[in-house]
Amino acid sequence: MMAETIHTVKRAIIMAAGIGNRMRPLTLSTPKPLVRVNGTRMIDTVIEALHQNSIFEIYVVVGYLKEQFYDWAQDKEGITIIENPYYDTCNNISSLYAAREHLEDCMILDGDQIIYNPSILDPHFTLSGYNAVWREGKTDEWLMEVKDGIVTSCSRTGGSHGWQLYSVSRWNGEDGAKLRGFLEYEFENGNRQIYWDDVAMFRYFDDFRLGIFEMKADDIIEIDSLEELVQIDPSYQKYVTDCE
Repeated sequence: MMAETIHTVKRAIIMAAGIGNRMRPLTLSTPKPLVRVNGTRMIDTVIEALHQNSIFEIYVVVGYLKEQFYDWAQDKEGITIIENPYYDTCNNISSLYAAREHLEDCMILDGDQIIYNPSILDPHFTLSGYNAVWREGKTDEWLMEVKDGIVTSCSRTGGSHGWQLYSVSRWNGEDGAKLRGFLEYEFENGNRQIYWDDVAMFRYFDDFRLGIFEMKADDIIEIDSLEELVQIDPSYQKYVTDCE
């Protein structure tokens, strides 16, 4: 059996266009990736981890309160802002569509997460695919079955005893080009209310040969709501109290 080719991530796309409704009222004035958690903006942990892995070509897709990102990026190395004009009417397929020219040899990740272990953004990989954490117990998150290092299926409704998909993925040149073509077809034919991940994981799953990048649950935290934020940074408790 031939050894797998080792690919290297050359660029990153950070998804940061969303409105963050579940973090209101905090996100009424601050885009979610720019919210500080224990003093540090979430997106800054992503940028720092990318830089520690020698990834400096970084595209940040913005929409909601986009002006704040231009101010934020002024002292950051290698940041290019891409505006998503569809962010308030379409799902996040529109953000990756806006950045589709940069999908080859690329890492795609969300800006509204906290990265505690920069090694999970290692730029070297063999198969395109997602970072994943093994789950013994029940989860409602997308859950993948993996056999011999290859993803064989994915459940939208979760389950147990599987690999939970996280919003960090790597795409080699060939797969990135295919992903772009599928994105363009879906978006330009009006399929604009799906996640971009639906394109690779469900609609065109058989056109890819995907693997996983194994990590631990405490390497990264995805904050989905104000209540989850308070668990990590109790200084935001007043916002929960005000909403009750």
